[in-house]
Amino acid sequence: MKKLDKYIIKTFFGPFLFIFSVLFFIFIVNIIWTQMSQLTGKGLTYWEISKFLFYLGINVVSMVLPLTILLSSIMTFGDFGERYELAAMKAAGISLVRVMMPLFLTVSILSGILFLFSNNVIPDFQRKAKNMMYNIISSKPAINFTPGVFIDQITGFSVKFDKISGEKSEKLEGVFLHKNASPYDDQQTIIAKTGKFAPAADRNYLKLILYNGFVFTDNITNKPYEERKKQPNQSIKFDTLVYHFDISELINNAIEKEKITDDYRFQTYSEVNETLVKNRKGNIVTLNSIASPVISQTNNYVEYIDRSKSKDKIKEPYKIDTLKSPKKLEVLYAAYNKIESLKTSIDSNQNAINDTIKTHNKIVMYQQRIISYSFTCIIFFMIGASLGSIIRKGGMGLPVVISIIIFIIFYVLNLSVENLSWKGSLNPYLAAWIPNIVLFPFSIWLTYKALTDSQLFDIEKYKALFKPLIERFSKPKEHERYQ
Repeated sequence: MKKLDKYIIKTFFGPFLFIFSVLFFIFIVNIIWTQMSQLTGKGLTYWEISKFLFYLGINVVSMVLPLTILLSSIMTFGDFGERYELAAMKAAGISLVRVMMPLFLTVSILSGILFLFSNNVIPDFQRKAKNMMYNIISSKPAINFTPGVFIDQITGFSVKFDKISGEKSEKLEGVFLHKNASPYDDQQTIIAKTGKFAPAADRNYLKLILYNGFVFTDNITNKPYEERKKQPNQSIKFDTLVYHFDISELINNAIEKEKITDDYRFQTYSEVNETLVKNRKGNIVTLNSIASPVISQTNNYVEYIDRSKSKDKIKEPYKIDTLKSPKKLEVLYAAYNKIESLKTSIDSNQNAINDTIKTHNKIVMYQQRIISYSFTCIIFFMIGASLGSIIRKGGMGLPVVISIIIFIIFYVLNLSVENLSWKGSLNPYLAAWIPNIVLFPFSIWLTYKALTDSQLFDIEKYKALFKPLIERFSKPKEHERYQ
């Protein structure tokens, strides 16, 4: 490595480390802003909160690194141009491509590191974040309860608290518990004015003490329909009631810290491939189960024709015009009811289909972005280095403005194609790469302009371009002395 290469790389890593630290802090603050309201006042230590937020914050590296490379490359080459070092290099016979080459190789290595980081480190830290949340749930169960909102994370129950207070969020007001059961099983609902969480003897259970309430029960298991209709409602008033929730499932999941869960966000690129294969098989079964009832309701006549071995033309059972008015109205009304029931069925099935498509596309886009963000680093370097050599301005002024504009364009593209993909309007494989596909030709064009010493940001050039047009529509001014 020549001294010039060392100098270029050293100049690049100065702003790189500073900008990366600042951007990482900004993104972490955003996570803190969204999560802190759910964590403070829950009896957690500052170390527990910091550790949990750090696990979540590691995920932002995949967005911070490309932006850092973009801004650092603009500042580096802008400084070279502003100090006339770039002109001196060109005068010595060193082309811009040769000047960019050591940083291009450096950024390529950083892109490879980002791929390994996104593929191995980020999924592991996301898994740790979720396991830590399970640990918090097991030791601080009120952390996942939002006042006035029904939650169903406790297996078999829907729970709502009107108000949660206390130093450790253990005091409750307006308690509503409903046991989730099928229409043929016993129903139970508990309402209490106040309550509180208390330590349970068995850590697999969450202990809840309720005060001043009622237990409403319907015992209808194994009873015929007519008898269930006559079953009177049963209510029991209580002053104090102790209830234990089984949270062993949550705790057991939390204890298995080294086990990769089924969540695709905790998996590497190759593991996501296996998940996609299983997901496609499951989707086929799901879609067939949705489609079969609709087909059987609409295509009975067609299925009859398909099963028939007779080559003779099958006649219609009757013609609607030959029926008498009462019978015709009856047939038309039956057809209308059938169509309406099919429309209702299709509308309800559409949500299930949309959820299936959205889940599949989310997995695909997550997998493809493990690679695509690495290529984004290289594209951002080409854009940044070219812009820096053209504008010849270093520091934190104009380079920062241009970097933010480019990153906003990239981010908006990312969100737009993501939403289109989730709706099923865009192929997820293509959607993950569209931002790179859009910006890559732009980077090639900027690089060409930089190599040809284009005056792309020369204001005087644009003034001269529009000068004839301005003079044509403006009235010539006389000298002040002759006015």
